[in-house]
Amino acid sequence: MGLLESIVRQVNSVVWGPPMLVLILGVGLFLTIGLKFMPVRRLGHAFGLMATGRRAQEGDAGDIPPFQALMTALSATIGTGNIAGVATAIVLGGPGALFWMWMTALVGMATKYAESVLAVKFREVDARGRYVGGPMYYIRNGLGPRWTWLGGFFAVAGACAAFGIGNTVQANSVADVLRANMSIPPWLTGLVITVLVGAVLLGGIRRIGRVAGALVPFMAAAYMICGLLVLALNAGQVPGAFALVFQHAFTPVAAQGGFAGAAVWAAVRFGVARGIFSNEAGLGSAPIAHAAAQTSSPVRQGSVAMLGTFIDTIIVCTVTGLAILSTGVWHSGTSGAALTSLAFETALPFYGGHIVGVALALLAFTTILGWSVYGERCAGFLFGARCVIPYRVLWLCAIPVGAMVELDFIWLVADTLNALMALPNLIALALLSPVVFALTRAHFNGSK
Repeated sequence: MGLLESIVRQVNSVVWGPPMLVLILGVGLFLTIGLKFMPVRRLGHAFGLMATGRRAQEGDAGDIPPFQALMTALSATIGTGNIAGVATAIVLGGPGALFWMWMTALVGMATKYAESVLAVKFREVDARGRYVGGPMYYIRNGLGPRWTWLGGFFAVAGACAAFGIGNTVQANSVADVLRANMSIPPWLTGLVITVLVGAVLLGGIRRIGRVAGALVPFMAAAYMICGLLVLALNAGQVPGAFALVFQHAFTPVAAQGGFAGAAVWAAVRFGVARGIFSNEAGLGSAPIAHAAAQTSSPVRQGSVAMLGTFIDTIIVCTVTGLAILSTGVWHSGTSGAALTSLAFETALPFYGGHIVGVALALLAFTTILGWSVYGERCAGFLFGARCVIPYRVLWLCAIPVGAMVELDFIWLVADTLNALMALPNLIALALLSPVVFALTRAHFNGSK
């Protein structure tokens, strides 16, 4: 195991080196400028579309309403990344990592918008009559047959990465926090999650959309209310927390307490990596869900899709990060979901940790559901509809395994697989950006 971890760590340091960080931020900035900052300027318009997107409009084709598509995508993003991922970023990169998570999100809104526009534009109807799309399809249909190999590379990476970011990491974090707060053994946590996920998977994306549409808004709102209460109880320390974030985004932070210290490069690297893990902008996962939306307008669905990045990182991750910093537990030596739990428990004794445990369990559950769709669609692109049942069986078998293995190794594998997904997707976004720009101009100018 030690040798395998060493190999993965070396690969991870390469794939998340300077070229990848420049590519992620560079493509996002390029799209933001090319769209003339539309994602930021029309944020209010996007929220309006989300509010009216609970039902399809006349003439819209797809499998699930636009709102459910967004909730399915959010179900895959709001979860471990917001609770454990932020904590891990701060432990490894210092408080400045939160700043780089924000930067990733701001340019990531344009990335998420472009992904979803292309996903709807180039989607297909499969042999079962379901709408399918995502990077593998807009690479093949948008760039042409000679680029199909790149779409296949994404599909292989996505089908494998789903078991990391969307399955074992989620189960591991839930097991970790429930063991710490409620003394529940990891094997039991894994077993219960497996049974519940299996019951929902039987209904496919329509049932997943309904479950996500009900659970995600409720749990996200409940977690936010508790997080804001933590910040209110530590209101005097919040300005200092913000100062730490901006100060250590550009300067190293010295070791103190259980914190080992971190260089500026660590803040950038882990801030961007955990930001991508959390909001998935540039990863190519969310457009797979948005491709199934009942819509006739790629731009309309893209506008709804970009809200996922804003809600996930600018709102939810910020509350988590400030709670950790304002309570002063970030240099306690604790990491992952247990650190966020400690922050809530410090401000809300006796029940703060239980709040994080329940929130993480439910949000990670919906994340596992959302990523099952992504992995299944990637496998379907490669092998056709016949692979759906075997893939689901493997998916369920991985959950209890993830609940009982070491957290650090799982995070390393997830980060590496994320980078292998992002690379072909970011290349495709750069090459297909003229299509995104043209569709956006036509839509807001009132042209067909």
